[in-house]
Amino acid sequence: MCSMCLMIPCHPRCPNASEPAVVRICSRCAGGITEGEEYLDSDEGPICEECLSDMTANEYLEYVGERLATAQKEG
Repeated sequence: MCSMCLMIPCHPRCPNASEPAVVRICSRCAGGITEGEEYLDSDEGPICEECLSDMTANEYLEYVGERLATAQKEG
């Protein structure tokens, strides 16, 4: 039992807790995606949630091979 958090294993916020295991590498920032974190599993590789939140809508669309259409008057 941990002497600080009194748990087995340590609570994740305990200073004695071990670092979570890196299970994926983000294809955009090359940072580690740890066990339990959410990510986008894209054709280009995994993208961490932080990189996704930093992308603009146009960057995201370009990344997935799409683009916005431009409206034009018909007729």
